[in-house]
Formats: sequence, structure tokens, C-alpha cells
Amino acid sequence: MATATISTENSVSLDDIRAAAARIERAVVRTPTLHSQTLSKLTGAEVWLKFENHQFTAAYKERGALNKLLQLGGNAARNGVIAASAGNHAQGLAYHGARLGIPVTIVMPRSTPSVKITQTESHGATVILEGETFDAAHAHALKLEQERGLVFVHPFDDPDIIAGQGTIALEMLADAPAIDTLAIPIGGGGLLSGVGTAAKALKPGMQVIGVQAELYPSMYALLNGLDMPSEGDTLAEGIAVKHPGMLTREIVARIADDIVLVSERDLEKAVSLLLSIEKTVVEGAGAAGLAALLAHPERFAGRTVGIILCGGNIDTRLLANVLLRDLARSGRLARLRIRLQDRPGALYNVVRIFAEQSANIIEVYHQRVFTTLPAKGLITDIECETRDAPHLERLIAALRAGGYEVNPVELA
Repeated sequence: MATATISTENSVSLDDIRAAAARIERAVVRTPTLHSQTLSKLTGAEVWLKFENHQFTAAYKERGALNKLLQLGGNAARNGVIAASAGNHAQGLAYHGARLGIPVTIVMPRSTPSVKITQTESHGATVILEGETFDAAHAHALKLEQERGLVFVHPFDDPDIIAGQGTIALEMLADAPAIDTLAIPIGGGGLLSGVGTAAKALKPGMQVIGVQAELYPSMYALLNGLDMPSEGDTLAEGIAVKHPGMLTREIVARIADDIVLVSERDLEKAVSLLLSIEKTVVEGAGAAGLAALLAHPERFAGRTVGIILCGGNIDTRLLANVLLRDLARSGRLARLRIRLQDRPGALYNVVRIFAEQSANIIEVYHQRVFTTLPAKGLITDIECETRDAPHLERLIAALRAGGYEVNPVELA
């Protein structure tokens, strides 16, 4: 990984970031930076959380978008701006464009969920659906930029966007000057470029650690000279970027001390912990910093770590699924597959053992036909709640002691 020195020719400077902070002051939320005692004990580091999910559009992207919009000239402001995005960049640009009276057009792939289209339109933007992929939508946005005389606003590869995102670091270090390490999600690299630039300039000994999802290791692979695929369904869709920016890759190479990868399981665990411990809803990308501490505790042990909860826009059904999966992994929710003999009282006798072990039965699924067992055998799946993993183990042991063949249905 590149050294942590700051070039004097850096395309985004601390002065640029301070100017952005003055420009956007009072138009974005100065979100809190708070210490988490519980997460600190859990991870072995002193953990400070920056709650960017408290922005009006629930994401930090407002900062860069607003900084860009405020620097448009008269004709550009009148003609308006265009972007390709199906996420937080679209909503941040739409919201502040409407506030400033600047027309905003957003191009999204046709596959974009309707809720994201509706949310963006509710902020006053014109949404155009084009293509089946983000690349197709991006190409169409560039075409419309030329045809309509609009200003294209890139979600991360733009100095004004980067400077706006960097204002987060000014607030974090003002509120928690003891922070000596930052764990920053990387998609295209705009957040780390801005925050890392400011943090290194204010505190030269600062460790800046980038975090990417294992399924989308684009910046990690690029800076380490590796050929790694970037594809798949990740919980951290906000950082699922296949191609880092040309500007951001140069900045990240200069200022990142390391980039670590996190699994989907770590991301799910982080989302669940933030809700259960901090009572805050965070999307997968926003939980990537905490996921890094869970996945690589030795990298952060004993350090004072700042984590940016960069967004809170997660589908409620997806969030429910993440929480239920975490309950299952912790042993508090389980599905047990039990082989029974097809005779009167068989299910009653099994249920009696659940009652004796104080395990709560949620659902019972009988399978008589689609099974490899003989005609007089059946499979019963019982979904249940237990207090914890040891309680679940005692229940399974009691069932086996009763003569039943029991197998827990494992999660991926």
C-alpha cells in the first residue's frame, strides 16, 4: 500500500475542504460524533461513531452534492445538472437542487426499485430510466449532458464532491480529537479521498484504513496489482463499484495506509449490532467500518477508531432479514429438522421436550411426501426461539436423548 504522505500537488487540499465546510454550513446537519462503550468493549478498540445517517436524506452524499451545486455559474445553474445514480447521490443532489432552484435530472437503470425512483422524484428531480445496467445509464447521462447543455455531477470522481465529503473529518476531529485511526468505506473512493485528505493534514500520524466488500474489491485489487472480480449481490450496495475513479484512485493511493476486505456475514453482523446496541438504522455500506473491526480486530486493537455511519437507506424487508439471520447465527432463533415415525402422538412427544426445555415454538412444517424417507416416515422442521447458543445446544441434546434424529438447518 502507498505511503501515508500528503503531496503538495494534491488535487484536493485542506483549504478546499475548509472552504466547502464554510459553504455548506447550516444547510446540512452537523451530525454527532459519539463514543460507544459497548462497541469498544466488543472490538478491543475505542470506537467513535459519526452519525451521517442523521442527514435529511440519511446519507453523507449531501455534502459533496451541495458543495458542487453552490459553485455552479449562472448559466449552469439555470440549465441544471444531471447524474447517473440509483442511490444516495441521486437523493442528495435532488434535495439540494430543489432547495436552490437548480433543475436536477437523474438517469437510473430500468431495473431500479420503484421506491428509489419515488424517493428521488419526491425531492423534485426528473428521473429518466435508461438501460439495464448502471453503465448504460451512465452513458445515457453523458449523452444528455451534451445534448441539453447540462452539468454532469459525478458521484465521486470530482474535486468539489471530494472536498464536500471531507468536511466530515473536520467535524469528527473537532468533536473527538483523540481519534488516531479512521475506518472508511470505499466504493468509488470519494469519501476516503476527502476525509483522508483532511484527517492527514490535521493530524499527520492518522491511520486511514479503507474498507471494501469482498464481492467488490475494486480499489483493493487496483492498488495491490491484483485481478479480482467485482460482482455479486452485496448488502453494501452503496460501495458496490466496479471501477474506482481516476482522481480518487490517485488520492487513495497516496493517503490510505491499508485497505481491508469484509465478508457479507461481517456486514450483516455490523448492521445488526448498530441497531441493537446503538439503536440506529444503517445500510450495509454505512456499517462497513464496524464490519472491518469485527473482521480484523488485530488491525485496530488498542487504537481510537473513528467510524463513519455513512448512510441509513436500507430496505425494511432486507433489514428484517438481516436481523433474523443474526438471531439465527447467535443461537436465539433456529430451525431444527427432526425425523419422526408417522404414528399418533409422535409430534406431541417432540413438542413436550421443547416445553420441558423452555424453548418457544414459532412454526412447525410437516413433510410427508417430498422426502427420501420410507412411506411411514416423515420430516418435521420446527422453528423455535431460545435464549442463546448454549440453550439451543441443551434443547438439541434433550431431543437426541429422547431418541430423535435432529439436525439444525444452517445458514449460509
